[in-house]
Amino acid sequence: MMIREQIEAKLSAAFKPVVLEVVDESYRHNVPAGSESHFKVVLVSDCFAGERFLNRHRMIYSTLADELASTVHALALHTYTIKEWEGLQDTVFASPACRGAGSIA
Repeated sequence: MMIREQIEAKLSAAFKPVVLEVVDESYRHNVPAGSESHFKVVLVSDCFAGERFLNRHRMIYSTLADELASTVHALALHTYTIKEWEGLQDTVFASPACRGAGSIA
């Protein structure tokens, strides 16, 4: 199973999301071809109701502890309740360019 699929499965089970998007952004970074190390996660769930963004992120970090301890180097998190998501009109900010872009040493 690919890392992206593992992340999706764990987050789906833990948060029962209305929206879940896991994007492998590794190709945008200075990593070998085929690496699965940089991800963006958009997660919309009412499990986040009443939770601050920091605690939402901690909840995800806890769920993905094994992946973060091994293969995942970076995880951009966009976490929303259904009401917050509706207010954004289903949009997510683009990821910034990689600051370490360039050839692999």
